[in-house]
Amino acid sequence: MNTTPRSVLISGASIAGPALAFWLRKAGFAVTIVEKSAELRDGGYPIDVRGTALDAVRRMGILPRLRDLHISTRRLVFLDTDGSELASLEPNAIIGGVDGEDVEIRRGDLTRTLYDLVRDDVDIRFGETIETLVQHEDGVDVTFRSGRRETFDLVIGADGLHSNTRGLVFGAEERFHHYLGYSFAGFTMPNDFGLYREGLTWSTPGKGAALYAVLESKEIHGFLVFARPDAPIEAFRAPEAQRDLVAATFAGEGWEIPRMVEAMREADDLFFDVVSQIHLPRWSEGRVALVGDAGYAPSFMTGQGTSLALVGAYVLGHALATIPDHAAAFAAYESRLRDFVEGNQALVSEGKATLFPTTAEALEQRNAALRQITEAPAREPHPEHSALTLPDFPAR
Repeated sequence: MNTTPRSVLISGASIAGPALAFWLRKAGFAVTIVEKSAELRDGGYPIDVRGTALDAVRRMGILPRLRDLHISTRRLVFLDTDGSELASLEPNAIIGGVDGEDVEIRRGDLTRTLYDLVRDDVDIRFGETIETLVQHEDGVDVTFRSGRRETFDLVIGADGLHSNTRGLVFGAEERFHHYLGYSFAGFTMPNDFGLYREGLTWSTPGKGAALYAVLESKEIHGFLVFARPDAPIEAFRAPEAQRDLVAATFAGEGWEIPRMVEAMREADDLFFDVVSQIHLPRWSEGRVALVGDAGYAPSFMTGQGTSLALVGAYVLGHALATIPDHAAAFAAYESRLRDFVEGNQALVSEGKATLFPTTAEALEQRNAALRQITEAPAREPHPEHSALTLPDFPAR
């Protein structure tokens, strides 16, 4: 009898990757994670964990820690083009969350928590990526950027919207990338605005900006978002081109925009990307599968990227733990999760209309709606957030 644990290579050490590693180790798999960054990326903007994902982190035993790290944003203030206040709202009035249940946490705090959970039981290699994958009857032969070669039973891509694993196995990103018409730049800048646990959002047709203060931090998260008919592919790998594009787009705008553009120019943590979703006809091919944004990115407009990653990791881990045949396990994973993913991806239409109008007429309609919300109770939670019930994970 062969008692050697099945080996799994996971590409990506952000959220979906370590979460999946936790469940696979619980099931007895030997797990390796490779991450292209030289070290754990523990910065980043606030994210939300809600609905079914709360059950996933509760089962991992980390929900109490996440609640301790909860940043509890008090209000979102929407500003007119001239900087005057349009509406001041409790966040759940916009996102449809559950006050006292949902967790809002800095992305880096979540990645650090997941990393600490698995680092002693998983082989984690930073500064490493997959160069080639060759599947055969007995496994997957992997060549890494470092020149190292190994064979694994299974390979999982948890490497984000622009997944290298997906490109190697499923083909060019353009086939599955659904651009939603916006690009954005995120960065940090000094918090000398007097903001505390709150966000400011400024808009003009086709452009938006946000300043987001987390607790007592001396830094504030800045975002510049703009509509564009085509994705600026040419700027993806050129940081200076990204800065030039954003600066040119926001040239001549008022409020605090010049100050934000200057901070964006100087930021050493600039994150530039497009607002997009990934739609694949299937999430596995042979011995390779995808989880999180690599397989089904919903875009930040839904606020569900982190939650889908955590839920997807649980469902995939459960399938592999309970079904010995990998093909059948991958099929069960997709069958259980597909409707949940697509329901949450569909939330984007609402977020798009609410937050980033592209015309003066649409902006005025949004502003009128915001004024009405201030006089109404918080919205009911989105049923899509909790539309999936997780199966019990088997005892090893």
